[in-house]
Amino acid sequence: MILSFWRYSHLVLALFSSLFLLTASVTGVILAVDAVQEKTFPYRAANFDTITLEQTLPILKKVYPEITELSVDHNQFVMLQAIDQDGNDVNAYIDPLTAKELGTPLKKTEFIQWITAFHRSLFLKETGRFFVGFISFLLFLISISGFVLVVKRQLGLRKFFSKVTKDYFSQYYHIVLGRLSLIPILIIALTGTYLTLERFNFFMDKEKKEQEKSITITEQKNDKTSIFKQTLLSDVKKIEFPFSDDPEEYYIVQLNDREIEVNQVTGAVVTEKLSPMRTQVALLSLNLHTGKTNAIWAIILGIACLNILFFIYSGFAMTLKRRSSRIKNKCKAEESKFILLAGSENGSSLRFANAIHKQLIANGEKVFLTELNNFKTFPKAEHIIIFTSTHGLGDAPSNGNKFTSILKKHNQEHKVHFSVVGFGSKIYPSYCGFAFEIDSLLEKQNWANRLLEIQTVNDKSAEEFVNWVRLWSTKTGIPLSPTPSLYNEVPKGLQKLIVLDKTPVSDSEHTFILTLQAGSRAKFVSGDLLAVYPANDNRERLYSIGNHSGNVQLVVKLHSHGLGSSYLNNLKPGDSIKARILKNQAFHFPKKSSKVAFISNGTGIAPFLGMIEQNKIKTETHLYCGFRMETETVSEYKKFAATMIQKQQLQSFHLALSREAEHIYVMDLINRDADFFVELLLQGGTIMICGSLAMQKDVETALDVLCLSKQTKSILDFKNNGQLLTDCY
Repeated sequence: MILSFWRYSHLVLALFSSLFLLTASVTGVILAVDAVQEKTFPYRAANFDTITLEQTLPILKKVYPEITELSVDHNQFVMLQAIDQDGNDVNAYIDPLTAKELGTPLKKTEFIQWITAFHRSLFLKETGRFFVGFISFLLFLISISGFVLVVKRQLGLRKFFSKVTKDYFSQYYHIVLGRLSLIPILIIALTGTYLTLERFNFFMDKEKKEQEKSITITEQKNDKTSIFKQTLLSDVKKIEFPFSDDPEEYYIVQLNDREIEVNQVTGAVVTEKLSPMRTQVALLSLNLHTGKTNAIWAIILGIACLNILFFIYSGFAMTLKRRSSRIKNKCKAEESKFILLAGSENGSSLRFANAIHKQLIANGEKVFLTELNNFKTFPKAEHIIIFTSTHGLGDAPSNGNKFTSILKKHNQEHKVHFSVVGFGSKIYPSYCGFAFEIDSLLEKQNWANRLLEIQTVNDKSAEEFVNWVRLWSTKTGIPLSPTPSLYNEVPKGLQKLIVLDKTPVSDSEHTFILTLQAGSRAKFVSGDLLAVYPANDNRERLYSIGNHSGNVQLVVKLHSHGLGSSYLNNLKPGDSIKARILKNQAFHFPKKSSKVAFISNGTGIAPFLGMIEQNKIKTETHLYCGFRMETETVSEYKKFAATMIQKQQLQSFHLALSREAEHIYVMDLINRDADFFVELLLQGGTIMICGSLAMQKDVETALDVLCLSKQTKSILDFKNNGQLLTDCY
């Protein structure tokens, strides 16, 4: 319930203020750029922060016979109003140590003046200023509610900057950029609110009380210590010069925190009046809000405004994504045989439930899908299936936070089979905690019959979900599709890749090498995966990538009815495909290992070819690979290996051909070099395996036997230590 309050508060505030935040952010970016650009003018004196009034005033008086005023603006440009020795009026930026004129005062362009007025008041004068201040306050509330949501998602304040689970682009960067921009946005919001309150004299009564308490010092100090010697030019806002040499005419010096009158002869302070706290806070707020006093802060503010624009986009994208998964029922709850209950925070669990819902409807069944919080008595229900995620420390998602209490109130009138599927991420300690809680509660109900043990799904894995699909279909006799691609989300944001080269296939050669050129912004390394969608639907095919001279290289075996391999085989140089590159951090070349051994069979050699080619630091590397027979492609591998050995990027190449006369398998090579593999692991080296799952299983079993025979750790220990990396299929 608490989570729902913060989530809906965050959404409602954002909806209400989005249009105004959009305009404020765009104009804010422009003003931030203008503030940075002002700093580029060469009007600031060198070593400005160390110059005192004692150093600059005598020089100015010597050059200019009559001086009216000297001021220092927010850029620390010194501006002088005076009359020169020729009787000409001077109004210019000057060098305070030489009195040299540097340029004329900056005048804002009409465009910047227009942007500033629009940013401050929307051209609505006082009404507009009040409204902009109100929106600033709403931005503050949005930031606080967003902060609370991130804290709850990350399981506490200490984990605020810990890893974020990437569900999809908008959600991931909404959180990541929100964490980085939180402080600048809070400062923008608070200072904008304060400046509006100050504009409408909200603090006037407090200021009067302060003024009553302030003391005006009136005393002549006859010591020879001049205030000019102690005062830095950087602390000065403005100096009004005496009209004559009369000792009764004083300098009026406005400093950052007070105003003083100074005897022009002795340099002694005659009167001192502290500035009201309201004025000082207003000035600080203005400087923080505009960034006009510091270029780096102005850049940070500009980036924060850009992030606000992104938050508006990503926030609405997240909302629309949740709405796209909304429930559409054809049958009523009272007549349905199958009741599907979904508990979802961002719509992912509901997407899986919808996929099952559609299939059961297609099978002619009466099905009703609803949220967990809508649980009630279902008179004709025979099966209740629950799909639920877990939020926070084992908490319920927002649309399932009432389920445990509602469950006690609504007993079903007859026996009903139940099954629970939990969705979560293993990076959180309370993995699928709420699903286990529901499963336990249902087991205690006298009307509930368990159909299956609880099943869990990590990171929305379609492969793990179909494990439950198969079990449920077998148990009920109702056919459901076990194809993972059916439960994958339809891909969006695919990138274009151009076909550079493809080797031919023949009756004797069924494997081909495909080279693709990715966009200039694409970043990948050997071992990553290329996701291809051959039928332009949600059916996904994954291929291990080799980085070949900066291009994507795949090794593919053509299957007679293969959806992915047939699609790729029909490509020609110059063609383009839409795909996406997936990071596969768990199968990258180990940078810290002193020795690496690659083991592959068939097309599993692809990432190793790229890793060897990119082995510029010449880590000791050994390649073991197995194929059925000698082919043109295998001959190319042998030539490649010979070249890499010559360049010292590969130390040894071991080839097994299972259909040739000698009938050598990869396992024979491993058993032959048993001592080498055990020694490699003991020395902290890494073994990488890519190819078929059957090969992986055989290799791991063989390595385990070898390790135990040498009385070392088991292969599982080395695997847990990151010394055995696999990418098999």
